[in-house]
Amino acid sequence: MRAIWVLWPSFIVGGIGVGVFFTLVDPQELYLFGEPVHWSPLATYSLGFFCFWALAAISSALTCFFQRNSEEINRCPLPPAGRPEGCPKREEPEA
Repeated sequence: MRAIWVLWPSFIVGGIGVGVFFTLVDPQELYLFGEPVHWSPLATYSLGFFCFWALAAISSALTCFFQRNSEEINRCPLPPAGRPEGCPKREEPEA
């Protein structure tokens, strides 16, 4: 479910970002590492979209990561009987 929360809004933001960026910048006038880009405009638009999408996805993923509460962060993934000896959250059979 969190993947949908991350990927869908970032897809929309990536589309808006590439639309705004390439409205202002001609893809044939771009330079990459000091050299002019010799790709077709469609390839440049596609690569630009995936870059904007990736940046927006990273931003959304960080938002999901930082909004976790303390219970989600401190929850032990092991069942109580499978936790190592000495673990304070382990259920002892004799207790």
